[in-house]
Amino acid sequence: MTIADWLMIAAVFLGPVVAVRLTRYLDNQKEIRERKVNIFKTLMATRAYTVSWAHVEALNRIDLEFDKNNKKERDVIDAWKEYLDLLNNSTIPIDQWGVKRVDLLVELLHKMARVLNYDFDKTHIKNSSYSPRAHGETEDEQAALRRGLIEVLVGNRPLPMFITNFPQDESR
Repeated sequence: MTIADWLMIAAVFLGPVVAVRLTRYLDNQKEIRERKVNIFKTLMATRAYTVSWAHVEALNRIDLEFDKNNKKERDVIDAWKEYLDLLNNSTIPIDQWGVKRVDLLVELLHKMARVLNYDFDKTHIKNSSYSPRAHGETEDEQAALRRGLIEVLVGNRPLPMFITNFPQDESR
């Protein structure tokens, strides 16, 4: 047998193994990217609703999906840590906190966009989300209703009652 014959035999046996391994590797890389893209899309879609469950869940998945050993992805994790630090900081005046929160969220989303090869600049990220005024009003009303109901239930606020009609005594 010649070397060519041995190479042919090796190719016949190893070819399918290499093909399967390569396919699995590529599928794994695609799945990893899809999870990162899903986080990014969720955060972009909910950037005007930062207290939504989907937004909070996506933020909490950053540590799980982005690789701190990759330079660009480490920048995403660092931006998330800075944003998280602000979110947990109650010592900053609320008006300053709100402005800084938006800036840090925009920075985080911009770094994620760069990692995932999306072409969004910071101005676009900051100014191109839509949030109907009615949604904000509804959220404010629901919060007021919850606060009021809680005050009544814990006994801090009375429940006013008025009698509007007395029953008529029909025996007279």
